[in-house]
Amino acid sequence: MVRPEDPMTFNGGSVKRRWRLWIKFDPTREITRQLTWGGVVAVALLTGHAKILKGQQVTEVIPIESALPDAPGIGESSESATGQAAGEKYAGSLSGTVLDTNGDVVQGAQVTLTGPVNHVVLSGSNGEFEFSHLPAGTFNVAVSAQGMGGFVSEKISLRPGDMYLVQHVVLPIAATSTEIRVTADPEELAEEQVHIAIQQRVLGIFPNFYSSYDWNAPPMGSKQKLQLAFKAISDPMAFAGAGALAGFEQWNNIFSGYGPGVEGYAKRYGAAYTNDAVGRMMGSAVFPSLFHQDPRYFYRGSGSVTARAFYAMRSAFVCRGDNGRWQPNYSRVLGNFAAGGISNLYYPAASRGVSLTLVNGLVETAGNAGTNLIREFLLRGLTSKVPNYANGKP
Repeated sequence: MVRPEDPMTFNGGSVKRRWRLWIKFDPTREITRQLTWGGVVAVALLTGHAKILKGQQVTEVIPIESALPDAPGIGESSESATGQAAGEKYAGSLSGTVLDTNGDVVQGAQVTLTGPVNHVVLSGSNGEFEFSHLPAGTFNVAVSAQGMGGFVSEKISLRPGDMYLVQHVVLPIAATSTEIRVTADPEELAEEQVHIAIQQRVLGIFPNFYSSYDWNAPPMGSKQKLQLAFKAISDPMAFAGAGALAGFEQWNNIFSGYGPGVEGYAKRYGAAYTNDAVGRMMGSAVFPSLFHQDPRYFYRGSGSVTARAFYAMRSAFVCRGDNGRWQPNYSRVLGNFAAGGISNLYYPAASRGVSLTLVNGLVETAGNAGTNLIREFLLRGLTSKVPNYANGKP
């Protein structure tokens, strides 16, 4: 060991002693010194590590209040905290989605919950609803919305903690009764009846104006009755028919007072046409307007042959009133006899009298019955322009 008070001087490789050099080596002392310094260092290291560990422990300590979220806070009793935890644990919920029959959501529907507790909510924009924090028990859910039918669920048993989904909450469209009233101007309906009638022709030639194949056809007014009668007597076939009848009478010298030849034929022709025209106007226009009766023959087309035949002949004496009821055919019968009475003005003097009136009236009435039989059994299939829906009595 070199002590500082014993310096050495080196000069040219020679050593001169200016101070005294104390060299003293003691092995025991050296070991003791090394052990002492090692122990000091070890103690220092252990002490520092302990301080480090102690600092970490302090920084990681969590307060009791934070570590126990369910524990009662300051000023809160343990009983209330326990009740709150139990309530949250056992609370249930009900939810669902309100739809219509097309599968679209229904917004703003009123959803009513009844049971141990009662609540009312409205479905949201997505049609959903929810009832939360419900106690255990039995519930019902009823749903309603404006303009739609209602929905009532079956009984729902909710147990503690259940999250129940109410399925198939569908609101049907509310059943409504719609009353539709179709009204039309009676004048227009009557004009339509005339339009239909004047298009009906047997084989497209002979007029069949007074046959109605629509059993429920509306009545004609007085104006239309006159129009149809005038159309009938001014039709070319009316003149042709009178000519044929006059020729038959001329050939058989009926009403001989008219004489032979062209003059006799002309008188017979005039009488035949006048009879038809007067009878048509009186029996199909004037009297029907006065008695409010329908001058048309309503085709039946159904039932047995006997029933149809009886109906056809009876129609010469029974007609339908403008009120839709059947009544005695005053119009036709009086019209026939009125025409017979008027014929006394232009028939030969030898043929005039009450008998002429009665004969012409009865012949015309019987002729109406025969014509009705032809209408019922023959003319329907031969008449053109008959509406497809017009097939007689249903």
